[in-house]
Amino acid sequence: MAFTGSQICTSFKKELGQAVHNMDTAGDVFKLALYGDTASIDLATTAYTSAGEVVGTGYSAGGMTLSNLAASSATSVSGVQTAFFGWSTATFSAVTLSCRGALIYNSSKANRAVAVIDFGITIAKTAADLVVQMPVFDANNALIRI
Repeated sequence: MAFTGSQICTSFKKELGQAVHNMDTAGDVFKLALYGDTASIDLATTAYTSAGEVVGTGYSAGGMTLSNLAASSATSVSGVQTAFFGWSTATFSAVTLSCRGALIYNSSKANRAVAVIDFGITIAKTAADLVVQMPVFDANNALIRI
């Protein structure tokens, strides 16, 4: 099994400091691609790859475009001022496929990798919706917090 947990890609962390990504509401285009058990994606992934990507009815290579939520900041429950970024929940409608995880990537910036999401199990859908629930968008729970 190739997945080893959900992780923010190391290259993305560096690229934040280089102002590569615009994660605000009207910013860059981010996508979510689905992968099977054999995919080799992890924190060292630097860009979208079709290797290991799922194939199935109702699913297109490259995945779907995510809806950016406004870049924001607030004080977390631990009292730390936190900047956070994220996306709305993604729904792949009426798909027939099996997947183990996903890759969020920035299609506006050479398909640079952002984060690997490990579902923890292989999910199989037959002519059904696959919902990738994003965490609550706040200083304590958002997918990306710094």
